[in-house]
Amino acid sequence: MAYMSQEGYNKLLADLRELEGKRPDIIRAIAEARDKGDLSENAEYDAAKEAQGLLEMKINELKMVIAEAKIIDTSKLSADSVQVLTKVGLKNVKTGAVMQYTIVPESEANLREGKISINTPIAKGLLGKKVGDVAEITIPQGKISLEITSISIG
Repeated sequence: MAYMSQEGYNKLLADLRELEGKRPDIIRAIAEARDKGDLSENAEYDAAKEAQGLLEMKINELKMVIAEAKIIDTSKLSADSVQVLTKVGLKNVKTGAVMQYTIVPESEANLREGKISINTPIAKGLLGKKVGDVAEITIPQGKISLEITSISIG
């Protein structure tokens, strides 16, 4: 079961529709390659069949994720402590650097957008903490101390 936000679920549905929309093009490519004669030595046919197999595999994987998805109801979340789908303001105790991350399910992580996976060492170290708490977190570069300055939903 994969937990995700409504936004993440909608993105998966859009990705699925896009992939399914590519089916007619691949079917057309297979038909054109088949019309060129001997299939045993037809590289275009082999390439089109391989592309069809990869596309169907991706479609089936997405369908499985969508079928097993559990959407998190953000209206039931609380900003009392750090949890999935909360936005956390942080201050590095040693350097004074300020940062902000949203804790999201693995499938929605995107560091450029400030969204870190719940499975990262930083997110795991922050879970359950409250504003004012200092989290001691072990990362590949060593230990860091992050003070939680704010928690909000979304």
